[in-house]
Amino acid sequence: MASLRALSSTRVGTFFYRKAPSSTQVLASCSIWCRRNLYGSLRRHNSMSAWVIDQYGTNEVLRVSDEIMMPTINLASEVLIKVEAASLNPLDISMRGGYGATLLKLRRDPMSVMQNDTEFPLILGRDVSGVVVECGSQVTHFAPGDEVSHKPKSLSHTEAASVPYVATTALSALVNAAGLCSDNCSDKRVLITGGSGGVGTFSIQLLKAWGAHVTVTCAGNAEGLVRGLGADEVVDYTAGDVAAQLEATEKYDVVLDNVGGVDTERWALGLLRPWSGAKYVTLVSPLLHSTDAAGLVEGLGRSGCSLHSKALQNLLSRGVFYRWGFYAPDGPALDEVSALVDAGKLLPVVQACFPFSQVPQAFQRVEQGHARGKTVISVGGQRDPLSEQEEGCPVEDGGRHARAQTAHS
Repeated sequence: MASLRALSSTRVGTFFYRKAPSSTQVLASCSIWCRRNLYGSLRRHNSMSAWVIDQYGTNEVLRVSDEIMMPTINLASEVLIKVEAASLNPLDISMRGGYGATLLKLRRDPMSVMQNDTEFPLILGRDVSGVVVECGSQVTHFAPGDEVSHKPKSLSHTEAASVPYVATTALSALVNAAGLCSDNCSDKRVLITGGSGGVGTFSIQLLKAWGAHVTVTCAGNAEGLVRGLGADEVVDYTAGDVAAQLEATEKYDVVLDNVGGVDTERWALGLLRPWSGAKYVTLVSPLLHSTDAAGLVEGLGRSGCSLHSKALQNLLSRGVFYRWGFYAPDGPALDEVSALVDAGKLLPVVQACFPFSQVPQAFQRVEQGHARGKTVISVGGQRDPLSEQEEGCPVEDGGRHARAQTAHS
């Protein structure tokens, strides 16, 4: 289980690794998603198959190529993996259209020294689960054959690939931005908007494991799912004015906003306990949009001014904190998540599983919205309970959703 950039097909990727005192710190940097070749074939070829884009646009820009250079270990701190499964996030859909290109270029070439540098062909993706096939000389926490990073023993690769990005995003928002943890949640009321997606379903389970009271907004047909994951109250945004429905409930200590938008922000801030130090955390910040539209310096300046202005206004007028939450790679956090999964306290929620040949269809599924967990690509040749479903079909009722519905009974 690992979080990285991925969408490729000879099942290979390179990870940057540094060891934490008692845990794994894995920062991924590579291109992945992968097809079905034996490891021996990796040594005979220097290219791999991958789904790439050559320009930003809609789903039509996706194409499969067999001529993508296979990653190699260049640093002593890297590991090479073969990918068994990968999952999509809404961010991948946005990036297909060019979202975040300015900051991604900065990460690729921070000193702007590369001549005629281009991001194309670009391989999209964030989450994978796979097996280490080779390690750099300074890597001590992994060995060939390890399922990274380190995968929960109770999960298949398809299930494990659905976890890393949403887990680390939720933990970053709830712990770093909202200040929540297992020691201070027993008397907390938390509202999660858009609670049936990947980050939402993970956040529900984590908060319930910590003892919080959780209210979720979602479509009515997702109520069974989120209640099965532990949600105490569910508000159907399709049944009428969601703000009016929520105003009838008790005020909240934390709002985790997965929806965003000016209207949502306005009524969500009004639901916090005033003058209590309550916190509003949104995962839909304007940072990447601003840098794409105005350039790096001006975009960062605009974003910083917007954040500080709203934070000061809400602190002075209501006594509540306004914050942005972001994904942050965190190896030790993934180790903790793995332990909670193996202990039965957290479950992956997979909505649909597609084969590698149907990556465009997987993108289309995520782009339709109304997520019920994660969409996963089965890459390796393993037999996986979820990938044995009909190609591209939802994994609902009889799959992980059914398991989730009984998890907190």
